[in-house]
Amino acid sequence: MNQETYTVILFYKFAKIKNPEKFKIRQKKIAEAFGLTGRMLIAKEGINGTFEGTANNIKAYIKEVRKQAIFKEVVFKQSAGNGKAFTKLMVKTRPETVTLGVGELNIKKYTAPKITAAQLEKMYQKNEDFVVLDLRNDYEIQAGYFEKTINPGLRFFRDLPGKIKDLEYLKNKKVVTVCTGDIRCEKGTCLLKKEGFKNLYHLEDGIHT
Repeated sequence: MNQETYTVILFYKFAKIKNPEKFKIRQKKIAEAFGLTGRMLIAKEGINGTFEGTANNIKAYIKEVRKQAIFKEVVFKQSAGNGKAFTKLMVKTRPETVTLGVGELNIKKYTAPKITAAQLEKMYQKNEDFVVLDLRNDYEIQAGYFEKTINPGLRFFRDLPGKIKDLEYLKNKKVVTVCTGDIRCEKGTCLLKKEGFKNLYHLEDGIHT
């Protein structure tokens, strides 16, 4: 008898959601229909989710949600699961998809340009003058990080606004932000640009990819 294989997906999308509560009900029904566990946070600014299910059910889930406009261009980052990553399914509304606490940001307009992993590798090979600003939580950085990394010492992502003053010396430096799945980088670079950081980039689709 073949052992069931499981897949974990990580995904997000910044897009305007007029009625998060109504949207939540629909998304929960779809996830339940495919027997998924994990978490999806829904806010007026978009979605942020991590689910686990059997490989077949995850594949079917992705096919189903892509019928909705908001999911058409979503990158579903996949990794192997074991069926025990989450104990239950949770789909909730929140004021923000990832909490920064600085009010509404025009992410589509102001987020920094993306660079691919291959482009970042070439920057290292050429020994370019740049730094990596890691926007993961401090304990995540301890698990592993890039060369040239600056650790801003975030216990939580929402600590970033309070660290801006300590990072002012990087304002005119070439800075590549990195995080797990890219959602914090997309939002965080908006804040950094607003605070006067000029030469900013973020790693496309995050370290997970």
